[in-house]
Amino acid sequence: MKRKYTYPLLVILFTLGYLAFEKYAHQKLDEPIIEAGAQVKEDTNTYFLPTSTTGQVIHHQYYSLSYSETHEQAEWVGYELKKSQVVNNDFKRPYFEVDPAVETKSAHWRNYKNSGYDRGHLCPAADREFSKKAYNETFLTSNITPQEHNFNAGVWNRLEQKVRYWAKKYDGVFVVTGGVLKDKNTTIGTEQVTVPNSFYKIVYDRSSGTPRMIAFLMDHQESDAPLYSFVTSVDQVEQLTGIDFFPSLEDALEQQLEASSDYKGWSFR
Repeated sequence: MKRKYTYPLLVILFTLGYLAFEKYAHQKLDEPIIEAGAQVKEDTNTYFLPTSTTGQVIHHQYYSLSYSETHEQAEWVGYELKKSQVVNNDFKRPYFEVDPAVETKSAHWRNYKNSGYDRGHLCPAADREFSKKAYNETFLTSNITPQEHNFNAGVWNRLEQKVRYWAKKYDGVFVVTGGVLKDKNTTIGTEQVTVPNSFYKIVYDRSSGTPRMIAFLMDHQESDAPLYSFVTSVDQVEQLTGIDFFPSLEDALEQQLEASSDYKGWSFR
């Protein structure tokens, strides 16, 4: 009888030991990120940030966000991408970690495990390779959203690369991006992280003499269509999201820029 229970007991003990070790290893490796996320940030560019529909705006050192507890992700992430910041460094990817600055706690990375969806960055890690600290900061779970792999690595990646191209060409741009969080038809994980049906990205250029904006709205699926086919107006994105994206701009300028869906003058090579 004793042998009958010995093997199952050993399996249980081994499993518990492994889980404890995994948790301890993650905590040790992620301590620098946790400590950095808990620190008060300085020199945050808040001038072009949108309004928040959730009341939970967080300013990290290299990007800001409005967190939606209902959808367990940011409704928007905003940041400035300067020409000098578009560099390539071979940084080691850190573990994703819960954002300690989110009062309600951002969703755990394990919600994405075996979900069939990528941990899609909103502020891309490649936009923050100018310093290790900036790079690591993009791996907080408040900065990720569930994305189908072919979308994340395909048309969405093409758009991210285009933004970096514009940042170099136009001497810096301001970027706001997020998923359209209208419902929770599809969710992942025990915390029910919403899978957006579509994503938007808005780019504001004020360094070329005349301020201008361009907005993109993409269904959450892979596409071979040219990027300019996804151009829409900021007004359209505002109607879908309920977010006022550039409230600090002078009213007449804001209305003019946000109503336009003209992509002429933006370089689509």
